Amino acid sequence: MLTINILRHGALEGGVKYRGSVDDPLTAAGRTSMDSVWAHLQTEVDTIITSPLMRCAEPAKAWAQTAGIECIIEPRVAEIHYGEWEGKTIPQLQAEYPDMLARWRDNPQGMRPPGGESPEELLARLNEWWSEVCQSHDGKQLLLVTHSGSMRMLIAHALNAPIATTRHLAMPYCCWSRISHDNGHAQLDFHNRKIS
Repeated sequence: MLTINILRHGALEGGVKYRGSVDDPLTAAGRTSMDSVWAHLQTEVDTIITSPLMRCAEPAKAWAQTAGIECIIEPRVAEIHYGEWEGKTIPQLQAEYPDMLARWRDNPQGMRPPGGESPEELLARLNEWWSEVCQSHDGKQLLLVTHSGSMRMLIAHALNAPIATTRHLAMPYCCWSRISHDNGHAQLDFHNRKIS
């Protein structure tokens, strides 16, 4: 059986935005929150896989070095590319794209931010990675450090649920979830577990 712990990065400098590939640094509190989850997992994880964006990769590489385990930089688990929406806040987008943003936040299926990536394209690259990792790391415990969009889509994929499902998942900073995969079947073990 493969176990994949999925961790969303922590809070970022500059507040809440549609960042995509905009690579703002973590706040001190955001990094501390990520370190708290890692402290719970560090004796269980065989390999860390991370988005190349520094808000994920910097802590992931530091943890792997400390634990003496492999850290794999994986571009396919990076955040969805938001095109012209990148770096903009929700109020800015509500002013510029009010109808489109409302539809996106309700159900993004079949949509694409101007100049950006569609959810279907995000799902395709994640599915390709998922198929590979389920074969190459069977029997392992992994930590995937990634982003809200990628995490939502992976959970929907594991549940064999439609893209619209992604809009009904709570996804706070440092959200920690777990998916297991065994004999071709995936299940969501837990979602948004809190560190006590």
